[in-house]
Amino acid sequence: MRETINKWFFTQVDNSALVVFRMVYGLILTCEAFGSIALGAVKRLFIDTEFTFTFIGFEFLEPLPGYGMYVLYSAMGIAGIFIMLGYKYRMAMLFYAITWTYAYLLQKSSYNNHCYLIMLLNWLLVFLPAHKAGSIDAKKNKELLKIHMSRWIYILIIGFVWIVYSYASIAKFYPDWLDGSFEKFLMSTRGRDYEILQQDWAHVAILYYGLLFDLIIVPLLLWKRTRWIAIIASVFFHLFNSIVFKIGVFPYLALSFLLFFLTTETVHKRFLSKKTFYAAREVIVPKHAGIIKVFTISFLLIMLVLPLRHWVIEDDVLWTEEGHRLSWRMMLRSRSGRAVYYVENKETGKRERVNIKERLSRKQFNSANTKPDFMWQLAQRLKKEYADKGEDVAVYISSSVSINGRPRSKFTNDTIDIASQPWSQFKHATWLMPSPLQDTPTNRP
Repeated sequence: MRETINKWFFTQVDNSALVVFRMVYGLILTCEAFGSIALGAVKRLFIDTEFTFTFIGFEFLEPLPGYGMYVLYSAMGIAGIFIMLGYKYRMAMLFYAITWTYAYLLQKSSYNNHCYLIMLLNWLLVFLPAHKAGSIDAKKNKELLKIHMSRWIYILIIGFVWIVYSYASIAKFYPDWLDGSFEKFLMSTRGRDYEILQQDWAHVAILYYGLLFDLIIVPLLLWKRTRWIAIIASVFFHLFNSIVFKIGVFPYLALSFLLFFLTTETVHKRFLSKKTFYAAREVIVPKHAGIIKVFTISFLLIMLVLPLRHWVIEDDVLWTEEGHRLSWRMMLRSRSGRAVYYVENKETGKRERVNIKERLSRKQFNSANTKPDFMWQLAQRLKKEYADKGEDVAVYISSSVSINGRPRSKFTNDTIDIASQPWSQFKHATWLMPSPLQDTPTNRP
């Protein structure tokens, strides 16, 4: 059994796919960093805001002062170039992993799955031998040069991609997606520039294509007979998302994973033909084989289990948002709403309304109106602000939320002092009202 596992994990294969992926990924990281500066994301998220909403537990993080965030993102862009070229690879990859994680945890107002995916990939690539060929490092140091790698790297990356796609599909098995109402609502808001996307047949096509693509694309890519059909379907799917939804680098990152589904001969011939091809298929068990096996299996198990946490939390994740993040729930729902924040002096009983719009950015304001963790964090901040002025206050929130175009329903219990409530990543917030989703049909545009 051990010999079979070692053969499965440590058979050596040509490393062209990992090397080319490093080049493409470095370019993506470079575009992401410099693009965040050029398109104003750094300014909006870190410079123009009075404060940032961190992930809960990381409130100690603060943006760098002055133009520090511009300097940081510029350095990240340079590190991306180093990664692409394979120059000082380990150092550049570690730097990008640390700085991206810092920026990711520092603000969640613009949370999306590609930011989470990049964070995970950054840390994985710190330890993967992606610079052993086709790199300045390997050119300068001949002892570093290798034309092969262990097969466990394929297992890790393909397994990870399969999990991401599978959960993206599983999350779509809910009434609003299956009856086509969410697709219709989404196209009326995000696809309104394209008349063809307002047609009923287009909504049906999006329903089935989105559902089935995520569910079966990896098996189709793994099977030789359907591989090129799956590749064409992938290109169409991700370019459609890029053009219609304008979701940054994510579609191109997703397309770069196709390298690991092509045969090693194909990747070598088409992208690195000057590199010597490795075809020996030896089994080389490294010194730390046990650590590698434990790491690979543990990482994939965590990725399998983490998205399931919302099932142990009371109520519907679509309503409460509890367990939504880190679960690959992509392009799945639309939230809108309105919240009114009140502070009440516990000694005098005097209550006043807080104008949150004047202190928050647009995205922060939208999230503080609709998402419970933002509400809780803002309540904590208001309590602290008043405490600094010598007042002990309670914070009440009266809010209503709409999911996928439904009429707004009461979201929070406005008789509970939210600032006094604890927060748990794995428990339901009792100050949220029960989900009304099963009782309220969507408004079809």
